[in-house]
Amino acid sequence: MPEAAAAALPLLPSSQVGAAAGSPAPYALRGRRRRRGWRRPRGLVGWGALVAFFFVMNWWMFSRLQDPAARPHFRLRRHPPRAAAAVANASLSTLEEVGGAGKGKRPHQVMLTRLLALAAHALAEAENRPEPKDLWKEPINATMWHPCSNKRAWKESEGTNGYIMISANGGINQQRVAICNAVTISRLLNSTLVIPKFLYSNVWLDKSQFGDIYQEDYFINYLKSDIRIVKELPVELQSLDLEAIGSLVNDTDVMKEAKPSLYVKKILPILLKNRVVHFVGFGNRLSFDPIPFELQRLRCRCNFHALRFVHKIQETGALLVERLHGRRPHPSPLEHNLLGNFAGKSVLKGNKNDASKYLAVHLRFEIDMVAYSMCYFGGGKDEEEELEMYRQVHFPALTELRKTTMLPSAAFLRSEGKCPLAPEEAVLMLAAIGFKRSTNVYVAGAEIYGGRHRMAAISRLYPSLVSKETLLSPSELEPFRNFSSQLAALDFIACAAADAFAMTDPGSQFSSLVQGYRMYYGGGDLPTIRPNKRRLASILLKNATMEWNEFETRVKKLIQQTKQVHERPVARSIFRHPRCLDCMCRAES
Repeated sequence: MPEAAAAALPLLPSSQVGAAAGSPAPYALRGRRRRRGWRRPRGLVGWGALVAFFFVMNWWMFSRLQDPAARPHFRLRRHPPRAAAAVANASLSTLEEVGGAGKGKRPHQVMLTRLLALAAHALAEAENRPEPKDLWKEPINATMWHPCSNKRAWKESEGTNGYIMISANGGINQQRVAICNAVTISRLLNSTLVIPKFLYSNVWLDKSQFGDIYQEDYFINYLKSDIRIVKELPVELQSLDLEAIGSLVNDTDVMKEAKPSLYVKKILPILLKNRVVHFVGFGNRLSFDPIPFELQRLRCRCNFHALRFVHKIQETGALLVERLHGRRPHPSPLEHNLLGNFAGKSVLKGNKNDASKYLAVHLRFEIDMVAYSMCYFGGGKDEEEELEMYRQVHFPALTELRKTTMLPSAAFLRSEGKCPLAPEEAVLMLAAIGFKRSTNVYVAGAEIYGGRHRMAAISRLYPSLVSKETLLSPSELEPFRNFSSQLAALDFIACAAADAFAMTDPGSQFSSLVQGYRMYYGGGDLPTIRPNKRRLASILLKNATMEWNEFETRVKKLIQQTKQVHERPVARSIFRHPRCLDCMCRAES
């Protein structure tokens, strides 16, 4: 377990105190001894007073960080009274709240307490200093790229070869990728796409369908020059037993990131024979390279233009953005895309300089991610037992694999950067790269593993912390209760529109899609912080001995390297990295 913050205080051994005056000459030994007998208590008292002073200052600083009354709360515009009260009560935890958390369960252990104490001191000292110049900006060459996947260079597809159906699995982010892959396959096979269906997941527990999240008519009309889309199969095909006739295709029938040629070779004959093919699951079942230019552009067009949230989500998303950003006279292109006619509709008129900046952070630290990672987060035997029980229920295949296969140790996984960042690791990264304690921070994500106790680390260092649950009133949130995908859509809007966005798990589908949206519509003004988790892990592993200045320098260098602007590497996701000529156009320098 990491040592306490007090252990970082340097104490001079008493033997060194006594030897500091040097050895006395023999003829003065008796007199010096007599005087030393009086001096030693004074020296000890002085050292004791100095140590006590450090302890008192440390206690005072942490008491200020923990005291809700001392926190400069987020300024919210036109905020409902009940929601404002929720913010005032600081839902993301003080130590007093932590003591009663879990209803009798042992509180979750927080890691890296020594570095957290150093970060608290550093943030207090840096509050009146200017922030790093590039903290809220992308490199200048990011402005050379601009959206252009809305341009078309082909004729309409008649869709005469049959009908493509998909039942997409996973959450809203996996479903979005599946939708755009299905659009691309439909064009490739000259087929008609039936509005996609979403499979119910025992992880996401959401019964939402396409029309509950996206505007069906807009989707159909926007892509009508690319493919033909219908809402239902023709009546004469609805009674077919698709499994019996061989038209049911699942993920085992199509390899991950399959090439377009596989669909032409294996799927087109079935389509021509039976007039319908139903893909079940259909995750990442289409490669990013090699693929014809216009098909790749169609996939970008689907993701960045054709999928518009329903009015209910747009309206509530607009409320979030307004309360976070404050006064914005002219909505950005990204806000127009995400919010439609609600972009700027209720924004107060005023100078753009009156607007508030905010940082959005996606904490991918829900219990499913923590359990599946097989990592250890400082909670001892209680944590190990709790996560193993969760794996047995939700990931039985992983539990069985552990019985027959020697898997990498938790320590090895952490050293390789395979573990999701805990809230305390994320907050240390933010403090190191220069975000001030007064920064307005929006936290996206579902229920954090460890709850309020785990969030104490981040909320103490950044007290101006909000979420959709604190920004929206209970009545505004009510239409989204029990619909995790629709709640995720609200987080998507808030993160995509943020002045800066920090992902804590670069492998997260949510973070990847948000990053892609910001890259596509941001015009070089919407930076995304992408930590190299392996390198960050190597820095954090030295937390017991590293001083704050060294930690800060190394983390800044790490993040700076990930901010470099470059064209999409071959075979990388265009949803995550649309900065390529298939999706965007590049201005001549």
